[in-house]
Amino acid sequence: MVNAAGSERPANRPPRRRAGDVLASLGRPKVALMLALGFSSGLPFMLFGNTLGFWLAEDGIVLAAIGFLSWAGMPYLLKFVWGAAVDRLKLPLLGRLGRRRGWMVASQLLVTAGLVGMAASEPKTHLVRLAIFAVVTGLAGATQDTVIDAWRIESADNPEELGLLTSAYTLGFRGALIATEALILIVAQALGWSMAYALFGAAMVVGLGAALLAREPARANEVMEAKSQGAAARPGWAVIDAVIGPILVFFRTHGLAMATLMLGMITLYHLCDYMRGPMSNPFYIALGITKPTIAFVRATIGLGGSLAGIALGGLVTLRFGVLRALVIGAIVQPIGIAAFAILAWRGGDFALISAGPGVFTAFEAIMGLDALAIGFSGVALVSYMSTLTSLGYTATQYALLTSALAWTGKTLKGFSGLIVQDLHHGRSLLSAYGLFYLGAAAIGAPAIALCLVLAKRRPAGARVAQSLRQTT
Repeated sequence: MVNAAGSERPANRPPRRRAGDVLASLGRPKVALMLALGFSSGLPFMLFGNTLGFWLAEDGIVLAAIGFLSWAGMPYLLKFVWGAAVDRLKLPLLGRLGRRRGWMVASQLLVTAGLVGMAASEPKTHLVRLAIFAVVTGLAGATQDTVIDAWRIESADNPEELGLLTSAYTLGFRGALIATEALILIVAQALGWSMAYALFGAAMVVGLGAALLAREPARANEVMEAKSQGAAARPGWAVIDAVIGPILVFFRTHGLAMATLMLGMITLYHLCDYMRGPMSNPFYIALGITKPTIAFVRATIGLGGSLAGIALGGLVTLRFGVLRALVIGAIVQPIGIAAFAILAWRGGDFALISAGPGVFTAFEAIMGLDALAIGFSGVALVSYMSTLTSLGYTATQYALLTSALAWTGKTLKGFSGLIVQDLHHGRSLLSAYGLFYLGAAAIGAPAIALCLVLAKRRPAGARVAQSLRQTT
């Protein structure tokens, strides 16, 4: 690579940008749309997951059932199937908007319908119906995730813009998580859970508007149109290419050993976070922490920690390389999760710092640390996975990676309620939660080991930069 002065610049080192340049780039229409699409992608995620667990726990549903209902997110395990569909098929009617935009709009409308259906289903009287609508929401949310990820990667004009779009997506996604973990508690306190779910279903209009304003990725669309024309002549081969082709290309590009190592690391990376997820809100209830307090801490300290983690993750990725950021993220995640055991051992929240009427509590500190760790690790992993796809297979390959990410977590977290109930035998409920959080944190150890092996075998240098250039 040659810079403007004619001298050679290392391929893995992006040009330095001043803070003003970065802030100015946030005003780009494409980045603003990515922010809105990230919000839309994150909006349903907690509503059929951890936040649903809060609603169920308040209505007296047993912990085992709460854990099992977290399996509403199982469609995320099959995102590579939805990826094959959105890479190859145009929808009737909505397909006029384009391959990517048509799928975006269809999935967003289905998410809205699923959330409204959940709002109309009371857990005490219509638990099965609620579960069905939760699965519908999960299916539509997984499809929306798949197509938005493809649009993000294919719309980037260069590696730097890909990083910017990834940060905007992460920021929008985290904003949606704050809204569906914190703001919804205030709304539910005032209006009830059913009305809260209905209002958040209506909030999907944010993503719908962004999808209608977005532009189709021209270069990727040309590749997919060419594949569609070839499919007309060889329909049998087209089906194989749509489903198996992306996997074969991925393993051929990276090699069998390296691709297996990558998938293993991705599979385990967020497992500790997945495992504790369904029990988080029931744990806070057991601690005696009220909905307004949880909402306030999530919307202030939690949001601040998330923003700091996202910014720090992006900075470390740019300055020190994506693999170093991955290692750091793998280390800080279990630390943040294990810290919650302190609250269990102390029997509730307690003051850390008191200054006159102001009190800074352990719950606030731990929530901030946890949010920072998850924000950092999320940016690091998304940035890394975004470098691994090939044009023409973007949706399917990235969906394969995210399916690998979710597979163990979304499968095993369904047993989290049973684990806490078993630990509860012979000890207090809070002691059981303390052991549960320590166990969840320990699950992060294999991910740290695999990240270290990957960093040693694949330096975050020219190969990652080359992948970025091939992606864009």
